[in-house]
Amino acid sequence: MTPVLELADVAARYRGARADVVSDVFLAVDPGESLALVGESGAGKTTLLRLLLGLARPTAGTVRFDGEPLALRHGQQMRRFRRSVQCVFQDPYSSLDPRRRIGSIVAEPLRSLGLDTRAGAAPKVSAALETVGLPADAAERYPHEFAGGRRQRIAIARATVCEPRVLLADEPVSALDVTTRVKVVDLLAALKRERGLTLVMVSHDLSVVAALCERTAVLERGGSSNRATPHVSSAPRPSVHPPPDRQRAPLARLTPGRFSVRPRRPARQEAAAAPPEHARTSAPGRGTTPGGRS
Repeated sequence: MTPVLELADVAARYRGARADVVSDVFLAVDPGESLALVGESGAGKTTLLRLLLGLARPTAGTVRFDGEPLALRHGQQMRRFRRSVQCVFQDPYSSLDPRRRIGSIVAEPLRSLGLDTRAGAAPKVSAALETVGLPADAAERYPHEFAGGRRQRIAIARATVCEPRVLLADEPVSALDVTTRVKVVDLLAALKRERGLTLVMVSHDLSVVAALCERTAVLERGGSSNRATPHVSSAPRPSVHPPPDRQRAPLARLTPGRFSVRPRRPARQEAAAAPPEHARTSAPGRGTTPGGRS
């Protein structure tokens, strides 16, 4: 089986840098497969995604699409590539143009790739919005009228409206809350299952990787190693009690008249440290007389 996307001995270096960001990377993605790119920050995950998307040129090696080297200046091949490979970006707030209506945003791939006219794109836009769980009248609204989870659904509708074969996702749920994250992961899993999408995803969340991907490529020091995705348990952790000396953490108390914080002493210690009532009233102090008069 010919891989739909392949990196063969690829290296990449940004302009002005002295060292490669990634080097000696071999990566192959078969049709219908889901692959996760994981690694520490700065390992080159997004750089590999840019290479797979055709947004950056490798300084060494070859990027292949359907077994052929990807030529960024080859108009016919790039038009076929753009229709087959789409991307979901990380931030649902900055990836949508706030000046355009949702219908225009979702229809952009159809118009830019010459797949349909403005009038002919309307039914496809409505179908794409319905697929991601949004009503058809959402096409007449603006991005600021939607929360983060619905904005990411709009981004997924835009990426899938032209029925691509490959979906590249750069941290698609990292900017969302936990509840919304689960819904978006379920949506991606349903699209992958129903349409047979090939999915390549960058993520730091191993639970998302385990839910969506069969294979994982771990980037370490600019290189990659392929392995099967391990099972990540979703069972809650047992509660761990702190050591006895840390069970009673000191509570901060603001002293009246001062901008200082000091630990609060237990009640028994405070009672033992406090002088008797008769001693406090009879003890001479600054500005007082032995009789208690000032």
